[in-house]
Formats: sequence, structure tokens, C-alpha cells
Amino acid sequence: MFPIIGIVVLFVMVFGGFAITGGALGPVLEAIPHEMLIIGGAAAGALIIGNSGKELKAVGGGLAKVFKGPRWKKQDFLDVIFLVSKLMKMLRTDGPIALEPHVEDPKSSAVFAEYPRLLADPTLVALIADTLRLVVVSSGTLDVHAVEEVMDNAIRTHHHEVEGPHTTLNGLGDALPALGIVAAVLGVVKTMGSIDKPPSILGAMIGSALVGTFMGVLLAYGLVAPLASRLKQIIDADGAIYHVVKQIIIASLHGHPQPLVIEAARSGIKHSNQPGFAEVFDGLRGR
Repeated sequence: MFPIIGIVVLFVMVFGGFAITGGALGPVLEAIPHEMLIIGGAAAGALIIGNSGKELKAVGGGLAKVFKGPRWKKQDFLDVIFLVSKLMKMLRTDGPIALEPHVEDPKSSAVFAEYPRLLADPTLVALIADTLRLVVVSSGTLDVHAVEEVMDNAIRTHHHEVEGPHTTLNGLGDALPALGIVAAVLGVVKTMGSIDKPPSILGAMIGSALVGTFMGVLLAYGLVAPLASRLKQIIDADGAIYHVVKQIIIASLHGHPQPLVIEAARSGIKHSNQPGFAEVFDGLRGR
């Protein structure tokens, strides 16, 4: 909702301010389609040149995230604490053999099935299941620091992958002012070819060319750069849930008391998504 409101405010204030100060919107609006054909076409071409089909699809998914907002809500962070805590308790009390079927086939696990939103994220499920599978096959003899390193690497790899659309949008934002200049230069070339025309016509042609520079700068710093920034915020917000998983697993393998394990994980969650102390521990008592 906020990105849509921001886009509306951006264009209303820019074009409205121009009109209020006496500017004629007609020539600008008349020039925009032609200038955007050049700028937009060049931008699309540059994106195709610099990215694979998979990466272009990811950019579309990244833009969808901007308008949808972060995937994980407060209840999801509460659920992931419950899920991982339950699995670690099973490992601690019943041993690796009891845990094995749950991590070997999470989709058939009654424990994972209690949390369908979490189960729908393959990365989250893999982080939990693959890490605990290492513990199961090693019968608990793995060095905890080695397990932590494996989890850090998995989280880092995933974060690098999902940051791809943000990097692409940043690059596009950097390029748009220059593409606007390209459109403007072509407009000037067209004007120079009509140098024998009356000043009124030449003025209109030069003004049309300058709209290309204007649109390139406006789109870069008013639209694409803010969208890239918001996408980065959402990527970071959604990535926090993987660190909660890591915190619980590693602290549990170190043998820390469960209250300390849970509180360390809970306190590391952003305040807007952080479950209350009572919510966590009352929920754990009922499970």
C-alpha cells in the first residue's frame, strides 16, 4: 500500500507543482510517450543483456515483494521458535532415531505439518532439516562450531541469491539518468535537422528533448532507487527468521538451558515481529 501511495504522491507533486508554477503540461505529456519509448526500451534492453531469464523473473518477483511487504509476520517467528524447539527437545529426550523421520522427509512429518506457512518455504525447511540431519547421522558427535559454520554458509548463500533483484534494480537506477541523456541527445539531433524552422517550433522540439533528461532523472531517483531500497529492507526483514533457527539449534547443541536458548532467539527478533516473553513460554508449555 505505501509504495503505491508514494508513487501517486511523487507524480502528483512533481507534475502538479510544475503546473501550479505556470508550466504547461501539454507539451510535457505529449513528449513523454516518445521519450519513454527510448528510455524504457534502452532500459529493457540493458536488463536483457545483463541478466538471464531466471534473474529477470527474480526482478519481477522482487518488485512484487515491494508491494506485498515482508513475508514473515510476528506469528511466523513465534511458530518457528515452537517448531525448532520441539525438534531439539525430541533430539534431547528421545535421541537421533526419533528425530530422523522428521528431518528425512519434512513434508510427511507431523511436527512440520503443524506449521504449514513455514513448511511452504523450502529454504527454511532445508536449513532446519539438513542441519539436524547432520546431527542425526553423526549421532551427536559433530563439533558445534562446525555446524554453526555450515549454517552460516547456507544463510549467506541464500541471502546473496535473494539480493540479486536488489542489485539489478540498483544498477538500473544508476543507468536511467544516462539513458535519459541518450533520449535528450537524440532529440537535439532531431532539432538540429530542423534548424531552419521558426523559433516557436525549435523551442518545442528542444523542450521535448529535455523531457528525456527529466524523465531519466525522475525515474532513477524518484522511483527505481526507492523501490530497490525498500526491497533491501524486505529481504533483510525476511532473512531474520533464518537467524532465529540458527540461534536455537546452535545454542541447544551447546547444551544451554532451554529458557536461555529461547530468550536469546526471541530477543534477537526485530521489535515489530518480536513475540512477548509470556507468548513464547506459555506456548511452549502447551506443546
